[in-house]
Amino acid sequence: MIFKGVRDGRPYPEHGLTLKQWAEIPPRPIRLDQLITTKRELALDKLLAEDSTFYGDLFPHVVQWNGGMYLEDGLHRALRAALQQRNQIHARVFLFSEFTEAPG
Repeated sequence: MIFKGVRDGRPYPEHGLTLKQWAEIPPRPIRLDQLITTKRELALDKLLAEDSTFYGDLFPHVVQWNGGMYLEDGLHRALRAALQQRNQIHARVFLFSEFTEAPG
C-alpha cells in the first residue's frame, strides 16, 4: 500500500492558511505510508506533467490532525514519488488541533 488511507474530503475543520503562511512552514521528510489522502481521484495529465508545480508550492501540504497526517495538497507529487520507488517526500506539515485557532 502506498498511503495509510484514502479519503474523499477533509475530516478536519477549515484552517484558513494562505499560501504565504504555508510557505513559512519548513518542509520535512514524511513517509508516504503515514499519509491519508483527502482526494480519491487524480488527473493523469497532472501526474505526468513535468511542470505540475509551476503555479503552486514546490512541497506538498500536510495537515496533522487528531492523530492523522492528511495530504491536503500534493497528491500528484506524492504518487509520482511512489512510482519512482521513493517511500518518502518532503512536505510542509501544519500541526492542527481542535484547540488551534485558524489564522486570520
